[in-house]
Amino acid sequence: MALPNAYQQYKNSRVLTASPAELTLMLYDGAIKFCNIAKDGCDEKDVQKAHYNITRAEKIIDHLRITLDTRYPVSQDFERIYTYLSRRLTEANLAKDAEILEEVITHLRSVRDTWKEVMRLNAQKGSAI
Repeated sequence: MALPNAYQQYKNSRVLTASPAELTLMLYDGAIKFCNIAKDGCDEKDVQKAHYNITRAEKIIDHLRITLDTRYPVSQDFERIYTYLSRRLTEANLAKDAEILEEVITHLRSVRDTWKEVMRLNAQKGSAI
């Protein structure tokens, strides 16, 4: 029983000590993970598994959207991306469509990879996001 507890403590510590940029990266990774699990649910015809995990991904996208810093013009681009992804997740959930989920995963990976590159460039410059 100690091992799962130690793992949970590690996860909690990782979140509590992460920078805002790292937390955003974790959110992207989580959304991708939940979409992949939902896709598996669609493929397995497991409606509950698909629905539950699509809903979790939707909540992450909603969180990313409502926490956008609108002081920056790029936030409007992210607003459009998140709105589109949210709509596609709703469509995937209604139809339990693995192809739509694969499209969402592709977009999320692209945004996540761009975010990682921004983090890397800022670390090289010695500035924080």
